Amino acid sequence: MSVRGKANGKNGRKVVEVAGRWGFAARGVIYLLVGVLALRIAFGDNGEQADKGGALTEVAAQPMGSVLLWLLGIGLVGMALWQLTEALWGHKTTKRLLSAGRTVFYAVVAWSVFVFAGGDHSGGGGESDRQSHDMTAKALDLPAGQWLVGAAGAAIAVAGVVGAVQAVRRSYRKHLRLGEMSSRTRTAVDVTGVGGGVARGLVFAVAGGFVVRAAVTYRPSEAKGLDDTIRSFADTPAGPWLLVAVALGLALYGLFSFAMAVWRRV
Repeated sequence: MSVRGKANGKNGRKVVEVAGRWGFAARGVIYLLVGVLALRIAFGDNGEQADKGGALTEVAAQPMGSVLLWLLGIGLVGMALWQLTEALWGHKTTKRLLSAGRTVFYAVVAWSVFVFAGGDHSGGGGESDRQSHDMTAKALDLPAGQWLVGAAGAAIAVAGVVGAVQAVRRSYRKHLRLGEMSSRTRTAVDVTGVGGGVARGLVFAVAGGFVVRAAVTYRPSEAKGLDDTIRSFADTPAGPWLLVAVALGLALYGLFSFAMAVWRRV
């Protein structure tokens, strides 16, 4: 390889690294805000919406909110770009497929942020709930729709359980530059990684369960978006205190994402 080719390769890796770190930071902002909004709901503020749309509305209300929204969208594009490189040049087929799925996911989320930043706030708070109902209704009308929706719900639930187990096992550590971290930093990252990962996994598992129930009952309204799923924790025997725990966990996951932006090997 020529010297120029090597330089271009290094420059390309640097661009991907910056994109990935910016993406983790953007993800951190969204989860931190969703956690804060969920915490407000737990203490009686039912006017809030604990989903992406609610988080974007919160950002937009800040000074220079429009600029912050565009920066958030660019960060999510960076995450999509990094995941795309993992999908194209990763070593294991399974991980490449997962990265391809994440590429599409983050690209869609980034686009929705740009649309919001451009002034179309129709995807504001409660967006996840409306989308969940609409998508489930359309899917149920397809041939073998109940089976498709049920399989999708089961996949979401399994992904949540797997994510929670991986968090408890601290599987994320293999991706971190542990040698460059102090013992206090490692402890702080473990608190946010385990607590945040378990809360996030629990939310996914419950959301998947609701989708399965929608398939079994053939009622799209049974499928819940992020906001309704989070609110459902207050209806358990543990009451609002479980919602408080989940809200704090989601906020921790936001902080964990910030830590990944700094310490992850990208």
